[in-house]
Amino acid sequence: MKTLALKNAAVVLPDRKTAPLSVLIDEGRIVSVSDKKNLAADQELDLTGTTLFPGFIDVHIHGAAGVDANDTDSAGLDKVAEFLARNGVTAWLPTLVPDSEENYRRSISAIDEVRRQRVEQEQRGGFGARVLGVHYEGPFVSEQHCGALRSPFFRNFATGEELKSLPRLEQAGAIHLMTMAPEVEGGIALIEALAKQHWVVSIGHTRASPAILDQALAAGARHMTHFMNAMPPLHQRTPGPVGWGLLRDDVTCDVIADGIHIDPLVLELLLKLKGTAGLALISDSIMAAGLGDGEYQIWSETITVKDGHTSNAQGSIAGSVISMLDAVRLILSLGASEVDVARMAATNPARLLGIDDECGSIAEGKRADLVALDQAGRVRMTIIGGEPHPLRDPISETQIN
Repeated sequence: MKTLALKNAAVVLPDRKTAPLSVLIDEGRIVSVSDKKNLAADQELDLTGTTLFPGFIDVHIHGAAGVDANDTDSAGLDKVAEFLARNGVTAWLPTLVPDSEENYRRSISAIDEVRRQRVEQEQRGGFGARVLGVHYEGPFVSEQHCGALRSPFFRNFATGEELKSLPRLEQAGAIHLMTMAPEVEGGIALIEALAKQHWVVSIGHTRASPAILDQALAAGARHMTHFMNAMPPLHQRTPGPVGWGLLRDDVTCDVIADGIHIDPLVLELLLKLKGTAGLALISDSIMAAGLGDGEYQIWSETITVKDGHTSNAQGSIAGSVISMLDAVRLILSLGASEVDVARMAATNPARLLGIDDECGSIAEGKRADLVALDQAGRVRMTIIGGEPHPLRDPISETQIN
């Protein structure tokens, strides 16, 4: 792998945005961030006029570019990974809605295959965003807050066998995340079982009381999925999951920052109350992301996209059609700093998944997973594992030797 020098970009470090600096990358890792101009490297990229962020990490995405994670093969997942890389995402978790055991196994097999192919892809370059593992959204969730999830496939946790029927990824280091409702039958026991198996547990599609949520936290659930969506609204006499989540500094939340799932004014309120240390951005995008308005057959029903809004036949919002880049732009427009945005789009997702020692911020020794945005918020370059991902409008390049 060649050494790579990125020059003249403002760099978003964990505590500040710097003046234009140089970033030296070797063997896919960041070697240095400095003001040195004459770095010895095999390849140089001039990033003048851009701001360099840690690559975005999307922990909740059902698909994009015409591909649905529940109904595709490894080639389809590669297509999504390419779409994500063009939009600044360097790592992601394909997210599965409740389904049959047979379909689950097919989806997990496709994810395993993509992860097996990764070593070869990294050697030849030109690959998309890394698939880190899998996110099961359900099936242990509340029928009263199912959203667009398919309730015929919902389950309770009664004997422990129900978890064994959920296929796991075979590749070493694969991350398993589950969104679940702690009030379902056996919910607390489920959290304990998942925690023992090193799953990341997130609370969502729930109407659990604060007392049950306290039990869930003690059992190992310390995150909340698409906060404020698929849960009852805050009420002065029944605070519910929203009130509980706002009060708990030891619980993090992710949000769909599309201005539709949550009004921008409420997003500002969340930024003020939870702070950027307690929030992560997700897309929750469906296969229609990147395709425009229209009607799409997704999850055995017709989902309509109009003016960026999704809806199913019942009128429920059915995921989003944004990218993490869209979410970043919206949060920036609300007055958040680049440091805040980097924390919400990269650092906090990495910490949630337990990989923040490897990626999620720009620091010496970490993976060179980076995205350069211009002043208009457009992606000018995505770098994954030290390899520049090709874009339609490439940054000027100087080859050395």
